[in-house]
Amino acid sequence: MSDSSAEIHVQTDGAPPPKRRRVTAPSKPRTTAHIDLENRCEEDDENLDRLLSALRKKKKIVVIAGAGISVSAGIPDFRSSTGLFATLRGQHKLKTSGKHLFDASVYKHDSSTESFHTMVRELAEMTSQAKPTAFHHMLASVAAEGRLMRMYSQNIDTLDTQMPPLATTVPLNTKGPWPTTIQLHGGLEKMVCTKCGHLEPFNASLFNGPEPPADQVRTAFAGKRSHGIGRLRPRIVLYNEYNPDEDAIGNVSKADLRRVPDAVVVVGTSLKIPGVRRIVKEMCQLTRSRRDGITAWINLNSEPQGAEFKDCWDLVVRGKCDDIAELVNLPPWDQQDIGDRESYMVTGNKQKESQRAASLSRNRIDVLLPSTRVRSPGEDSVSSQELRTPTNPKRKLLEEEGCMPTPSASPRARSPLPTAQPAAKSKPKQSTLTFGASKPTTTQTTKQKPAKHRPQKRRPPSQSSTHPHFLQIL
Repeated sequence: MSDSSAEIHVQTDGAPPPKRRRVTAPSKPRTTAHIDLENRCEEDDENLDRLLSALRKKKKIVVIAGAGISVSAGIPDFRSSTGLFATLRGQHKLKTSGKHLFDASVYKHDSSTESFHTMVRELAEMTSQAKPTAFHHMLASVAAEGRLMRMYSQNIDTLDTQMPPLATTVPLNTKGPWPTTIQLHGGLEKMVCTKCGHLEPFNASLFNGPEPPADQVRTAFAGKRSHGIGRLRPRIVLYNEYNPDEDAIGNVSKADLRRVPDAVVVVGTSLKIPGVRRIVKEMCQLTRSRRDGITAWINLNSEPQGAEFKDCWDLVVRGKCDDIAELVNLPPWDQQDIGDRESYMVTGNKQKESQRAASLSRNRIDVLLPSTRVRSPGEDSVSSQELRTPTNPKRKLLEEEGCMPTPSASPRARSPLPTAQPAAKSKPKQSTLTFGASKPTTTQTTKQKPAKHRPQKRRPPSQSSTHPHFLQIL
């Protein structure tokens, strides 16, 4: 056979195949659905159910609200045909729009200051008589359930913050935790000193005439002269002035963006304030990046136009916000579903009050245990130990067999295994050796143990060795 060598050829005519990657289904393109609450069709009902389901189930809802949610309570909005900007112009005989009374320049002239004080008194009287609307109650119910992540309110009427689930803090703290409601433009529940920043409850009777009311608190520092007498004003943010809560509002919005809301509802606002427009744009874009996120615009007017709001809305609902609250139909925040009041109330019922007093005055509880065994009239007396120990045939069987009972279900009892007896020692059989050509026949061959290997010991060199360093190893 001749030697032959075979060559192996490997073909390397291309790049290795790419790794398999998980292929995800392409996301559906986002569209905007328009709903008119007064003229609805079947398709509108399906889209409306999306909004109602979001308000009932979503866990991180953000609401940006304007003056439109308080119109049904009797408080006018600002920019509509019957709003404050239109009515204040004719009421106070202004040359320009009533928006001038909400500008920081009202304190430059006595006439404008007097008109501003008159407007503030009237607005405070309206808010004191108004009650929260159905939409306010719906937001309070969502907040009481822990699903309202934040409400950014542009209203100064404080109808929302009067409800405990929507309460806020004044001034707003720059670091968390923050309240549920963030007042973007302040409110009429407080007045502030222009010198020291001291806050007091709002008193409308002080704002009468062209002079702002004086704060009688004088401030001094390090023994130096006083800084004068401060002037009181409502703690609301006017146009063209600094917002004292600006830094805190920025921190709140950043924290909410990091949490990524799953629903954003913009309601009752025209989005004319630049800061509010920025918050709405960032919230909507981030929420729509989620697969399950939803954004909605609720107003009587159409949504704002422009490039910045081009892809912001999933639903545009034209109608009243109170109608949406009635369709959602959440339970009131201050009435828990715990049944009929008369069935569990104790106060007012003399019989229940006496039973409760008797139960509280007891110092022991008597428990009557049923007897484990009933004796017949002719049966002999039984010992107390036998009464305490109930008869159990399975337990007796276990005791007879010598088994140990266990707390849980035990296997079936079986008869004890016979004890193994040691076998008698027999003499070792030796193999019979045969001589000659025949092979030895043995019944049991004994194996010889291998000889243990013993290490060789070194012996001292013999005297007959001629070399002094010669070692003889045997």
